[in-house]
Amino acid sequence: MTSTEESEGVRHGWVDDVPVAWIEPPAGAGGATVALWLPHLGGSTQACLPAMRELAELGMIAVSLDPWRHGRRGGESAAQLTERVLGDFRQEMWPLLGRTTVECVRVLDWAAAELGAGPGAVAGGVSMGGDCAVALAGLDHRVRRVAAVAATADWTRPGMCALDDPARLLPQGHAGRHAQWWFDRLNPLTNIGAYAHGPAIAFECGADDSHVPPQGALRFRETIEHVYPRHAGRIRVTVHPGTGHLDAARDPELTRRCLAWLAQPGGQP
Repeated sequence: MTSTEESEGVRHGWVDDVPVAWIEPPAGAGGATVALWLPHLGGSTQACLPAMRELAELGMIAVSLDPWRHGRRGGESAAQLTERVLGDFRQEMWPLLGRTTVECVRVLDWAAAELGAGPGAVAGGVSMGGDCAVALAGLDHRVRRVAAVAATADWTRPGMCALDDPARLLPQGHAGRHAQWWFDRLNPLTNIGAYAHGPAIAFECGADDSHVPPQGALRFRETIEHVYPRHAGRIRVTVHPGTGHLDAARDPELTRRCLAWLAQPGGQP
């Protein structure tokens, strides 16, 4: 951890080569639960601050990070990054999802060692950030609750269309060995065994979302409940009529629903 700086209650620093931001709850960090909130494609810790402030007010240590090629690690604009990733989705997005998920594990280790966080954690995010949060719950069993807006448990995103044209199907390209390695190990829908411990996961999806179709979350819930009937009810998928991808991602009410879900006691679905 390098030196930190603080501005208006938000502290910034680095965990190895990962830029992080965090806000401690009013009562202090000692023993509090870490709540990771992760940004959308092209986003950063700055975009996560409103949700982080609410999580801190709910009594948690709110933490975010700049994913690889984002924020303080970025060398191009958000628009350029989004265009490049969506132009070769599997080759570009799968390593981004996988690397961010693994870096979250390191950040949780840091929070426990340096901030005095409690043993459990929760995680959430919007779009890409939500995808990573769901994958994280399978990789790191400290994460007992997840909430995701306009996100999926299926990294292949069947039927994915362009953000600016819901009628234009996006070609996903082909994954090289490096990209495929991340997918094979962390894609939630094809690693159902990683969720045998039964984390509580809430998806807030748009019924008209053609960019991250809600069917990925629905298939994940159905598969979990088929393979692990004892976990029925621990995956909540709410599909909002008349709501597209950007509508859901920008809707403060959907984010508030996610934050309330994360603040529930760990044993309650």
